[in-house]
Amino acid sequence: MKFTAEQIAGVLEGEVFGNPNAEVNTLSKIEEGTEGSITFLANPKYLPFIYTTKASITIVNKTFEPEGEITTTLIKVEDAYLSFTKLLEFYDQAKKGIMVGIEQPSVLPKSVKYGENLYLGSFSYIGENVVLGKNVKIYPNSYLGENVVLGDNVTIFAGAKIYSETIIGANCIIHSGAIIGADGFGFAPNSNGNFSKIPQIGNVIIEEDVEIGANTTVDRATIGSTFIRKGVKLDNQIQIGHNVDIGENTVIAAQTGIAGSTKIGKNVMIGGQVGIVGHLTIGDNVRIQAQSGVGRNIKDNEVLQGSPTFGYNDFSKSYVHFKNLPKIVTELEKLKKEILNDKKQK
Repeated sequence: MKFTAEQIAGVLEGEVFGNPNAEVNTLSKIEEGTEGSITFLANPKYLPFIYTTKASITIVNKTFEPEGEITTTLIKVEDAYLSFTKLLEFYDQAKKGIMVGIEQPSVLPKSVKYGENLYLGSFSYIGENVVLGKNVKIYPNSYLGENVVLGDNVTIFAGAKIYSETIIGANCIIHSGAIIGADGFGFAPNSNGNFSKIPQIGNVIIEEDVEIGANTTVDRATIGSTFIRKGVKLDNQIQIGHNVDIGENTVIAAQTGIAGSTKIGKNVMIGGQVGIVGHLTIGDNVRIQAQSGVGRNIKDNEVLQGSPTFGYNDFSKSYVHFKNLPKIVTELEKLKKEILNDKKQK
């Protein structure tokens, strides 16, 4: 698909400076721009590339004024970064819109209900009594168990597995390798010294506008539901335990693990490789730095680091001393000897 600078400016509510008929059919970084591509300039660090880029169109802020000769056509907007993000979304939706129809071989029982513009990739399996909304895209080698519900505009990428009874709201994206609704880690010691499995009969409920990264796992509840609330963004390779409840617009980076029945508030930001034990309550607007270990309840608005975690400012101050511990110990030993010598002389 090709688009002109004039067409793109209309979508972005921008103004063209240069050739309004300049055409593009791909996106690029400004330093790697080629003829027929569109790019953007938002970070001043990349300013020199505006004069050398071969991109046909460049999105810039309205305040930008070139100080040298440029060959790229400019589209001036209020915020170049946000506008390019909008363009990425437009481009992505345009690509997805092409994918419509049911490929074979695939399994789609008569009990399944689905809306218009369904795309079902080959080698996918859909269980009994599944309900699929409008514009759902299910890429090849995916699995949906019985009684799963997907809202409008949901995308399930190749190889994702959605276990039975899972409910996923509108506009969600589930990336390849994600497993939603596997059994929670529930075992009880028995009289033989072994562990007996506790049946996991709950489900997973994912609200609207959630994105779940590749190879992330969300366990079904033992009883009730594991909740991923509206607007949550989960990175790749995250483990969410049974009966966890993650609040709206929380973002969690890769390799974080959250144990069962922990409740996380709204607008929380959790760095990579964070470990959170079970049955905790994490307040709203909390910030947890990467590689932290959380073993206590956290109040609203706290910023934490360390393992076990403590206040971020306290951690930063203490770290100055952590790295100087060998020197501090040497000085303490020296002082100890001096004190002992003074006592002997007296």
